[in-house]
Amino acid sequence: MGQGTGVEQERAGGRVVLVTGGSRGVGRAIVHAMAAYGHRVAFCYRNDAQSAGECARETQDRYGVEPLVLQADVTSDDARKSLVDTVHRSLGGPDILVNNSGTTEDGVAIRMKEAWDRVVDLDLTAPFRLAQLSIRHMMSAGWGRVITVGSIAARLGFPGQVNYTAAKAGVEGMTRSLAQEYGRRGITVNTVSPGFVETDLTRDVGELARSYVEQYSALGRCVSAESVAATVAFLASEAAWAITGQTINVDGGLVKL
Repeated sequence: MGQGTGVEQERAGGRVVLVTGGSRGVGRAIVHAMAAYGHRVAFCYRNDAQSAGECARETQDRYGVEPLVLQADVTSDDARKSLVDTVHRSLGGPDILVNNSGTTEDGVAIRMKEAWDRVVDLDLTAPFRLAQLSIRHMMSAGWGRVITVGSIAARLGFPGQVNYTAAKAGVEGMTRSLAQEYGRRGITVNTVSPGFVETDLTRDVGELARSYVEQYSALGRCVSAESVAATVAFLASEAAWAITGQTINVDGGLVKL
């Protein structure tokens, strides 16, 4: 595979992108970033149709790209297959899969029961199953990108989040193995791990997170959803052809390993 020519080349052609959990927060920023590159974008949401509609309108107004909006529970085998099949029939591809859907359900480890299954199902199993479905199309095209949104929790191990931490650590391992297995087929696989981003998912720990970041991170501030999305968009580009099997921390220098 040769080096690409960057954003200009991608805007001229455009790939088909599927973003899970694209209606709010980091997911919405990723939808916008992909549209800015001129890609054909599809995104799914689980429950919040209002936010999904707002994201679609913003994308159309700002970038002239009308995204394909689909409702899907990506923890369901049937829903995952229907999601990828619908994107393929409607737009082609998917050439780029961005596994962004995720959740937290904190609790004491020795009392954790169903919360373990729910978080691991959404944060680890769903990304793998969606990668399986999408990689089939990518192999046919001889080109593809799988990017999963991880978390610095995989490196730091926050108390009360054994389910979330284990799932995100699993994502990093999945990334390394898939990258090795499919690199010769023109497919790169990477993880982008945000630090503390002020979204709906982190709102409940906002003040504690900000204090921790101010004390321990190199930049002393939380990161933005847009900074995470910019990294995802770069990894999806031709210019990032030589980056695979990696976890990129977008955390303001909180994790220094």
